[in-house]
Amino acid sequence: MKNYFQTFGKDFPASIVVVLVALPLCLGIALGSGAPLFSGIIAGIVGGIVIGLLSGSHLSVSGPAAGLTVIVATAIAKLQVYEAFLLAVVIAGILQMVLGFLKAGILGDYVPNAVIKGMLAAIGLLLILKQIPHLVGYNANFIGDESFKEANTENTFTAFTNFAAKINEGALLIGIVALFILIVWDGWIVKKIKKVKLIPGALLAVIAGTMMNQYFKFAIPFIALQPNHLVSLPVVNENNSFLSFFTFPNWSFITNKEVWITAVTIAIVASLETLLSIEAIDNLDPLKRATPTNRELRAQGVGNFISGLIGGIPVTSVIVRSSANVYAGAKTKASAVMHGVILLLFVLFIPEIINHIPLSALAAILIFTGYKLAKVSLFKEFYSKGWDQLIPFVITIVAILLTDLLIGIFIGCAVALFFLIRSNFRSAVLVVNDTNNYLIRLRKDVSFLNKPVIKEKLEEIPENSFVLIDVTRADFIDKDVIEEINHYMQHAHLKNVKVEIKKSRHKSMHRLFSQQNEFQYELN
Repeated sequence: MKNYFQTFGKDFPASIVVVLVALPLCLGIALGSGAPLFSGIIAGIVGGIVIGLLSGSHLSVSGPAAGLTVIVATAIAKLQVYEAFLLAVVIAGILQMVLGFLKAGILGDYVPNAVIKGMLAAIGLLLILKQIPHLVGYNANFIGDESFKEANTENTFTAFTNFAAKINEGALLIGIVALFILIVWDGWIVKKIKKVKLIPGALLAVIAGTMMNQYFKFAIPFIALQPNHLVSLPVVNENNSFLSFFTFPNWSFITNKEVWITAVTIAIVASLETLLSIEAIDNLDPLKRATPTNRELRAQGVGNFISGLIGGIPVTSVIVRSSANVYAGAKTKASAVMHGVILLLFVLFIPEIINHIPLSALAAILIFTGYKLAKVSLFKEFYSKGWDQLIPFVITIVAILLTDLLIGIFIGCAVALFFLIRSNFRSAVLVVNDTNNYLIRLRKDVSFLNKPVIKEKLEEIPENSFVLIDVTRADFIDKDVIEEINHYMQHAHLKNVKVEIKKSRHKSMHRLFSQQNEFQYELN
């Protein structure tokens, strides 16, 4: 607790930034999912407070995830009753808790670093591409959409080009000013004047954008923003009490097969997205602290259980919110918890004020966050690391941009696995020759994939040569490879080739060669 008080000066400003990032995403993802708008706010509050308290992550922030939008929209359409969908979310939460107790969190550790960094860069590029239309007032698709194909038959690139004919002058001016404030404040003023670090640039950008629109209403009404260009939080009033925004699951659907299919799907996808996000945020953490992944799955399970119980859509650890948290200077998970509390207070006490915030100002914050995730220096870093790192990194980015997060990650992992096998394949067999003396050294793990190369190298050895096959540095040699070497030794004398095997000290490997040989050869 003492640590939280010590870092309050950094965690609280960061929580403000996260709220400004999370607010449009909570509303946008609920809208894109076909769920009630307030369900996104519930999910954001639960993700902040409940998961924030239970999680072992220092910087991760949870909330409704764009990656689940299609799954949620499809499930709601199939079940037709929102209360039945909420039951599926509750069950998904229980399943996630079970996965946590079964220690399934280890899966995230198998994602290569090049793929994780590629995912971060792809999210950054997506934020820039997806938010530029919102920056200029073209809100055809919901804020927070990350998929290539969009709901209105457009895709990431067509939406990016189509907004040119539908620019809203007021939104454009507000967006440019907000982006300018973010760049100057974070890139110059904060570095020059240390005392202003407590004031988030994102908050200044939102205040400036809101004041500009209020000025437009009186001085230049024809460019003033309409309600569809502003935040639209549900407002509590006499006819609409706060409790009326909450919905509860209908347990009579417990035997419905579609409910269980939806629950399993949400549990698996939400868990995968969380593990990937946790890996990425731990990577961004300046202190490189490691999150206990099994505890995280249990925390996410509790979060989804509670979110479903009170009417919220599913939650996961989210890269956009979390990266904004990191770049805003957060030090502990108090930032995530405070962001949930602030979101709750906004809804309870000042929704009318929040509803004056222009979406273009919030889009500017998301674009600025995207730039930080996809800096040019990151591409230079992977270029310097070589093709085996650069290609999985780039393919992961392209795959995510053209599909979605999970599919892109799977493609990136497949490419990285190819380069891993290729690297092991090349390094497992070393051939050195000096005139008619040959050394064939087998190293590390020699699998059946190395058999064609070994066969080719052996058959290329000319007549009247000497061959030393060194297996002392091999940890494992596949039986197919051993058999291939034995076959060669059976006919090597026909070319007057003398073969010597330098055997491994491992008794098991020595026995394998001995069992396969039915002829005489020299032992070193």
